[in-house]
Amino acid sequence: MKWKKILMVGTLAALLVLTACSNNGNDTASNKNDEKHSEGDHSGMDHSGMDMSGSGEVPKGLEEAENPAFPVGTKAIITEAHMPGMEGAEATIVGAYETTVYTISYDPTDGGERVEDHKWIIHEEIADRQGEPYEAGAEVKVEAEHMEGMEGATAVIDSAEQTTVYMVDFTLKDSGKEVTNHKWVTEEELSSTE
Repeated sequence: MKWKKILMVGTLAALLVLTACSNNGNDTASNKNDEKHSEGDHSGMDHSGMDMSGSGEVPKGLEEAENPAFPVGTKAIITEAHMPGMEGAEATIVGAYETTVYTISYDPTDGGERVEDHKWIIHEEIADRQGEPYEAGAEVKVEAEHMEGMEGATAVIDSAEQTTVYMVDFTLKDSGKEVTNHKWVTEEELSSTE
């Protein structure tokens, strides 16, 4: 009888441990979903599928800025975050270009959730683009690969602005991960290091 009690208590303890582990796994998945949502809430967008580093290649036709506020090789502070860990990071300017930047909303080609108000794509990342900048409400096909399911997606332009955009290298403040050739940060999202 004593052995039966010990066996029963041991079985119950094992079940409790397994149940706790099982719940912990669910909590972790839930936390990951919450993190994705908080990333989206942080800037009005979910950038969990964003490829922050890039090849350094720029689209054909993109013109270098003649007198950018932040010349290539200089440092600047990122003042607005497209995702956690970006705000406040010190960036090294890799490239500075004059173009029209757009915020867009689109349904990813990989079936993911709709992306709203994504920052940024540039005029040169639009397929079969017209010469003139697009206005809010225009529908375009995206050539950029900043996020999974972005390339080839049909997007609606939410806003358009003529400005200088920068390709930058920086280290994420929350994880210490190095990001190289990140596309794009606008002049308004940078400040002097002084």
